[in-house]
Amino acid sequence: MTGSRVLALGHYQPARVLTNDELAAMVDTSDEWIRSRVGIRTRRIAEPGETVADMATEAGGKALAGSGLATDEIDLVLVATCTADDRSPNTAARVAAALGLATPAVMDVNVVCSGFTHALASADHAIRAGAATNALVIGVEKFTSVTDWTDRTTCVLTGDGAGAAVVTASAEPGIGPVVWGSVPGMGHAVRIEGTPSRFSQEGQSVYRWATTQLPPIARRVCERAGVAPEELAAVVLHQANLRIIEPVARKLGAVNAIVATDVTESGNTSAASIPLALSKLVERGEIPSGAPVLLFGFGGNLSYAGQVIRCP
Repeated sequence: MTGSRVLALGHYQPARVLTNDELAAMVDTSDEWIRSRVGIRTRRIAEPGETVADMATEAGGKALAGSGLATDEIDLVLVATCTADDRSPNTAARVAAALGLATPAVMDVNVVCSGFTHALASADHAIRAGAATNALVIGVEKFTSVTDWTDRTTCVLTGDGAGAAVVTASAEPGIGPVVWGSVPGMGHAVRIEGTPSRFSQEGQSVYRWATTQLPPIARRVCERAGVAPEELAAVVLHQANLRIIEPVARKLGAVNAIVATDVTESGNTSAASIPLALSKLVERGEIPSGAPVLLFGFGGNLSYAGQVIRCP
């Protein structure tokens, strides 16, 4: 058995920016109402013909280029998404074809907002077990495609985008043990249901669960990795809501860490939010290479998954 590490990152966001003032012209809301409740200023919106696979390919291509690996060296593609355009071919297969990959295993992972950290753990496990050597792991959502634009409690949240990581085998592990789980009995708190499918949630239930139950789980992630919270260089939580991110990070005790707040400009991009925020921090040079970073996803199904990685 061997370990794995993140070799390179990449991200993509659509060009169109939707502001709070524009939303206020569509539904009964205001810039002040949105900022005070969720902290979001803007979000990116995919064009009608821009697919989930298109965005995933853009982010994946950037991560692959940064890794220095050849297309025939990628033997596993995992795409975390809950807004796939088609059932088959799955998004991972479409990305592999678009990038000209040779013969990788291709799988989509649907754990909604914690999808990327679930997929990253799965890639790490596959590499440790010897089933893969180099994996492309992508979180991507066209979350606005399942948005009810008449519901002011949810339409102010959602955005579109993608983030990707290339994961490679490593003698020195750079991805720590995952801590994951769910609360199946409360799966109804976050839903994408109906025909057409629409996103809805029980906001107060999700807020209470996230701010009270998740901090001790996040501390357990650090314990499993052998890293104290105060040693973390960065904390990248699912970018759901600034009013969740801030108290969870504070209760974790990561007093020296940069806390990602990409939600303010990108909105809630579900499975894309963690790799999108992480890739931006690394691109701006805000995290030293090799520094410990906590990734922690949570949300739909009341699922969660987290690990400490070493920054590429």
